[in-house]
Amino acid sequence: MSETEIPQADAATADEAPIVHPKATPIESRFLYVDVSALRAKQLRRGARVRLDAETLDMLPASKLIKPERVAMEEVKQNLVQWNLPDFKVVIDLR
Repeated sequence: MSETEIPQADAATADEAPIVHPKATPIESRFLYVDVSALRAKQLRRGARVRLDAETLDMLPASKLIKPERVAMEEVKQNLVQWNLPDFKVVIDLR
């Protein structure tokens, strides 16, 4: 077995272990909330794992968990999605 291969027993336990995500800063702008939620929904549609814990998933109605957009909105609402804004450059026109 090479150094890069993971034994089968370790691989199975690694998938089951919960991943701890640090809390993000709260989003105060509803426009930023929509943008971050949309990007997270795209990640979920492409196969990313849901960051909500099992207790939260049980509390939500099943109708809200059907679409990845609703799951993404709940994750952003609970500050589970890290986000940052790009640095803006000030452009001054001196004509």
